[in-house]
Amino acid sequence: MSYRTPLSTARGLGSAKHGVGHWISERVAAVALVPLVIWGAYSTILLARMDYYEAVEWIRSPVNATLMVLSIGISFMHMQSGLRVVIEDYVYSHLNKAAALLANLFVSGLAGALAIMSILKVALGGG
Repeated sequence: MSYRTPLSTARGLGSAKHGVGHWISERVAAVALVPLVIWGAYSTILLARMDYYEAVEWIRSPVNATLMVLSIGISFMHMQSGLRVVIEDYVYSHLNKAAALLANLFVSGLAGALAIMSILKVALGGG
């Protein structure tokens, strides 16, 4: 039986030698989302005044389609990365943690891919 506290156990072990890359990618994604969210808010105001056909023409613009795909892609990447940290910090069972991390990865990837494919279908004239 150990009488050491968790802090006492962790001290002296040093860093885990990973995690900095995830932290940096979260921050880069957050910074990239700032102008994209401002553009998205402005675009939403513009789109609210348009009918369906004008909105389809709007998304067919290469600049708008590209910015929309970037917004969706970076948002889902940022969401997956943030939820990964929550799962790693608060799910203690190894099996539950592995299942939650896999579900997070696959659901985020699938939802992001579906959203991007929907945008591309409309932008490239299929919708």
